[in-house]
Amino acid sequence: MADAKKIKVTLIKGLANTMPVQRRTVKALGLGKISSSVVHDATPATLGMVRVVAHLVKVEEM
Repeated sequence: MADAKKIKVTLIKGLANTMPVQRRTVKALGLGKISSSVVHDATPATLGMVRVVAHLVKVEEM
């Protein structure tokens, strides 16, 4: 891969009243507190995880 796309994922909502699978997905993405951000390669696995918690996060292409 010459130049893999990157995405920046930021947690914008809290995890109260969310399903356990969503909490585990947020933790697996490396997010903890509100406003925490991480940068990941835009692989199909990562994009699928983001889709599960799309209502809790903001995604930016880099």
